[in-house]
Amino acid sequence: MTQSTVVNTSDMAVQHSSRASKTTNRKMSVTVESLAHKYPVPNACRIGNLIVSGAIHGVDPATHTMPKDLSAQCAHVFANMKTIVEAAGGSTKDIIKMTVYLRDRENREPLNAEWVRMFPDPETRPARHSQPLLVEGPSLVQCDFMAVIGEPD
Repeated sequence: MTQSTVVNTSDMAVQHSSRASKTTNRKMSVTVESLAHKYPVPNACRIGNLIVSGAIHGVDPATHTMPKDLSAQCAHVFANMKTIVEAAGGSTKDIIKMTVYLRDRENREPLNAEWVRMFPDPETRPARHSQPLLVEGPSLVQCDFMAVIGEPD
């Protein structure tokens, strides 16, 4: 059984597609229209309480343009990540692992500024790993994440 619905979350249309599995968990693809890939790939997938994202770019979702500087791209990457995890039913508190892909791995100041802004408590920050960004084009930073939706606070 496959289901597709479109819901509005914070004035953004979010498409959820789910396919029943043999367990009580259902796999659900999550696509935020303003952040949709040009290929038929969702922004994230959720099964049970696990959310795994695809690549998240530093594009401005309002204008669909890529800023030229790393600071602006980092700000958009983190904002876009927040939008995606929330569209999947989680929050940034549920993120347990983030992989960051950087064009220049020596220039981490803008990344670290957004990191500390989103995850201010050093005792509850997710794990993070960086890799070189090997794609061509204007993107200077990308990320992906894993989240486990926990109990409400």
